Formats: sequence, C-alpha cells, structure tokens
Amino acid sequence: MPHELAIIGAGVMAEAIARGVISGGLLRADQIIAADISEARRKFFTDELRIAAVESADRAAADASAILLAVKPHQVQSVLQTLATVMQERTLLICIAAGISTSMMQSSLGTGRHWRIIRAMPNTPMLVGAGMVAIAAGAHATADDLRWARRLFESSAKVIEIPEDKMDAVTAISGSGPAYFFFLVEQMIQAGIALGLEPDQAATLAIQTALGAAKMMVESPDPTAHRRRVTTPNGTTHAAITHLESQNWPRITMEAIQAAARRSREMGK
Repeated sequence: MPHELAIIGAGVMAEAIARGVISGGLLRADQIIAADISEARRKFFTDELRIAAVESADRAAADASAILLAVKPHQVQSVLQTLATVMQERTLLICIAAGISTSMMQSSLGTGRHWRIIRAMPNTPMLVGAGMVAIAAGAHATADDLRWARRLFESSAKVIEIPEDKMDAVTAISGSGPAYFFFLVEQMIQAGIALGLEPDQAATLAIQTALGAAKMMVESPDPTAHRRRVTTPNGTTHAAITHLESQNWPRITMEAIQAAARRSREMGK
C-alpha cells in the first residue's frame, strides 16, 4: 500500500515528529512507514507508534509521497544515492540533517532531474511539543510543498520559513540552542550546591526559574526589558550581571554561536 510519508532514520527526533503528526491528525499511523538499521528502533516504532518499520531505506521510500530524511549528516549522501534508485520527481524530500544543503542533496540524487527538496532544522524541545523549526525550499520545491512541510512540524513546534543561506544561523541559535540553556542550568545547579543547597533543591530552583523566565518571554518577547526590570541598581542581580560582563560574557556567547554556525557551514561542504 502506498504511504503518505516514509521516515528514513527512526531516531528520537523522527519519533517526536511522528508522534506530533499522528496526534495532530495530519496522518494516521498506517499512512506512515519507517526505516532504520536498528532492530530496536524498528520494534519501538512498530510496538509503540503502530508505524510499520523495515530495515531497507529504499523499500520504505519506494511508494511514498513524501520522505522525511532523519539520518546523521555523514550518512545523508550514501542514503540519498540509494533512494535515488526508487524516488520519483513527484516525491517530496524533507531533510532534517544539520549542515546539509539542498544543492548537495540535489547532487547526491542526480542533477538530471528536478527533485523537490526542503531543508529543515528542528530542535529537541519537539519531544515535549515545544519545538522550533525553520524550513527552506530547494530550487524546485513548490509553495504547496512548503505548506505541507509546515503542517508536518506544526503539531509539535513553531515553524518559520527562511532563505536557505540563513540556515546555518538557525542551526547555531535554535538547533544547538537548547544545549546552551541546559549548560547554563547545569552551572546554576552546581553554584547552588556550592552555596550550601541540597542537589534536589538547587535543581528545582534552577529549572523552575528557567521555565518561568521562558514563559515570561513567550508572553512578552523582550528579554532586554525583562532583564532590566529584574536588575535593581547595586542589587544582587546587578552584581551577577556586572561580573558576567567583566568576564566578556556577551563576547563569549557571540563567539560560541558563531562557532556553531561555522561548523554547520563546514559540514555542508
């Protein structure tokens, strides 16, 4: 039976997308097929999500209307060369691998045909229905293709459309971004412990503070204004911010995100 969507690479991110698609009513489980070399992941998709799963990528993709390519970046080229033997030009390809350009995918599939390709960058908060996804159209993707890709992700993420030359910036900010916040919260917890709090107390304080701050920014998206309201002159917050600035925190943060964007560009070469 033809499938509406073939998921190639049944990892955690693919799982999050599949759950959102099904719970959001875009597709039923029996309209999706997955492929993965891991028997454990195939079994998980079959048992937990009720999605048929096979080992062979080309078998899964052969009759699919759309393909979600969710393998590791270093696997993309070889997988696409395999898929090119079964894909048709009408098949929509959506790839979520970091750093892989639509032109590179076009080349891997074969330059003699007009492949419909969309590049996407999701992030891990999709696992809890609070993700961020940017999508960019390849040379031959249509407006309808973009609309379908948007619907694919919208059940578990906020979606924006961008020109592809901005995708490295997206990767550095929202793709890698959750790890920056996790890292900050880790340090806050360790600082709390060093100041005499119990580990569970420090974790509760840091995590709930991060959650509350995020909710405030969602309701009023002006982090600078929020920070200024909390920072009383010569108060405790002012002491902390002043120390961070003296240690070049703004420059370090900028350079870290630039390093992530640079690595994304390197991966696409």
